Amino acid sequence: MKTEQETETNTPPPTNGETAAVEESRRVRPKWLVPLVAGLCALALVVAGGIGWKIWSDRRLAEAEAACATASDAARGAMNDWNTLVNGDAADLLEVKADQVKDAKTIDALKTALDVEAPEYEGCVADGKDGLETAIDELDDAAAWYEKHAGSLKKAVDAVNDSKLAKTIDTAKTLLESSNGNVQDDKTREELSKAIEAKDEAAIAKASKAVNDSIAAKQKADEEAKAKAQAEADAKAVAAANAQTQQQQYNYQQSQPQQSWTPSYSYGGGSTGGGSGTTGGSTGGSAGSSYGGSFGYSSSDNFGGARPGGTCPESVCGV
Repeated sequence: MKTEQETETNTPPPTNGETAAVEESRRVRPKWLVPLVAGLCALALVVAGGIGWKIWSDRRLAEAEAACATASDAARGAMNDWNTLVNGDAADLLEVKADQVKDAKTIDALKTALDVEAPEYEGCVADGKDGLETAIDELDDAAAWYEKHAGSLKKAVDAVNDSKLAKTIDTAKTLLESSNGNVQDDKTREELSKAIEAKDEAAIAKASKAVNDSIAAKQKADEEAKAKAQAEADAKAVAAANAQTQQQQYNYQQSQPQQSWTPSYSYGGGSTGGGSGTTGGSTGGSAGSSYGGSFGYSSSDNFGGARPGGTCPESVCGV
């Protein structure tokens, strides 16, 4: 291999014409051309660098804006989930009373979970990359807060619902036991038993109402039957009392002495048994009838006998 010196040594020297051309070009090139070219190159580098920086900066800003938008969506979604729970199931369960749940502490826990101050949602309102990055951090913190508290609130809501269901089941079981033999339709108790086994609160409420209605219907029917039986018993008692009264009256009448009367006759101025007759004759002992005398009657005494000089009863004489 030839060395560099050997290569240079073996390079043929320029000819006279070539030497003259090089010398001519050196004399024609101005001295300021080299610095100008160098300056232009430097300027081109600066311009190119500025454009590159602008492109890079814009790309970073766009990336920050996109990241902020993503963080904003996540925070807004978590906030919406929280608000839906607060204004929905949690708000409804605040109306539940302590005697409607098996454990009243679950209601207190729900109120505690709701008694918090939620962070404000501002979104990506910052300008510039640095401001957007700060907004991203705040949005991430807000999203984390909403997710955490929504989870704890959901647990509190579930605890109240479970406690409410447990109390409903206990009440339904008591009703099922106490209604045995006290319903008009026993099928209502069968439906209640099925609802309790299914732990279906809505079905339990419906079946419990049906059982209570059946109990009320049986009570009404029993009361009506009792009232009817009482009325029949009262009527029999009245009839028996009337019969007894009539019998007593009859017995009394039978125990009293019977009244009787006997006629007395007088002929030609006299009377038998004394007194004066008023039928078929004249007063005293004068003759006044075809029989030549008067009749006299006497009422019965206490012994049923005739008493002289009495009066003829109206039922007999018609006077």
